Amino acid sequence: MSSKDPYPCRVIPLICIDVDGTLVSSTGVVTDGVWAAVDRALERGQHLALSTARGAFAASWDIALRLDPSGWHVFHAGGATVHTGTNEARGHALTTNQVTEAIRVATENGWTLELYSADAYAVEDETDAAVEHAGLMGLPYVRTPLAEFAAANDLIVRVQFVVPEPDIDAVSAAVVPLGLSVTSATSPIMPGTAFVSATQTGITKATGIEAICIELGLTIDQVMMIGDGLNDLPAIDAVGHPVAMGNAAPEVAALARYHVAHVDDDGVAEALDRSADIDPKS
Repeated sequence: MSSKDPYPCRVIPLICIDVDGTLVSSTGVVTDGVWAAVDRALERGQHLALSTARGAFAASWDIALRLDPSGWHVFHAGGATVHTGTNEARGHALTTNQVTEAIRVATENGWTLELYSADAYAVEDETDAAVEHAGLMGLPYVRTPLAEFAAANDLIVRVQFVVPEPDIDAVSAAVVPLGLSVTSATSPIMPGTAFVSATQTGITKATGIEAICIELGLTIDQVMMIGDGLNDLPAIDAVGHPVAMGNAAPEVAALARYHVAHVDDDGVAEALDRSADIDPKS
């Protein structure tokens, strides 16, 4: 046994879990059955990490603390990794020009835009979707001028367009020329609405997971990723043990090695329990 291998036992050492459509069901909560499976995984000594497009605040921060109160988690679709024990944040900042151009694109097309630092966000539009999304994240809606927020925060790690699902391709086409990586996701809590996120070029959930692997002395082939949305694709493609929820996008299901039940049927609990019987090196 190599002295460099911190996980010689036959257990997947790190499991990364998406939030919306994976951990959080259409009821807007994590069920008791999922939390029970989380406890079983923690008792086995497995590390659990959030891997989400959400920010490191409000409901997502509470979930991260429950999964691991002193560990690294992926937020902002890889735009930032944050440690729940120390609050240390490591991020990949967008340039001032990229942020300015994103604001211009949103204004010209009438799209709702959100700006994110690692642990805060701003939205200027007062649309129903903007207000509803604040509630989904567990925050009160507060109108904040985007230019003001950008000027006050050196580390803008992500911009996000909240638009009707049919607008996904149009948003992507407008944002890619800005030199950003674009992914999209949906939530069962806000059907018909798409969340199109843009991070610095090459930054995805996969790069965030790779950063956690370095901290834990792991290789990414030892990791399980559980997800459902298109923004999970880079991580699903990169890890050794990719899991697709029963409600996953077809592209995610096609890449996954394992398939579990729908989010409303506690598919995450199924994945966590199955992980106990999978050799991480298989």
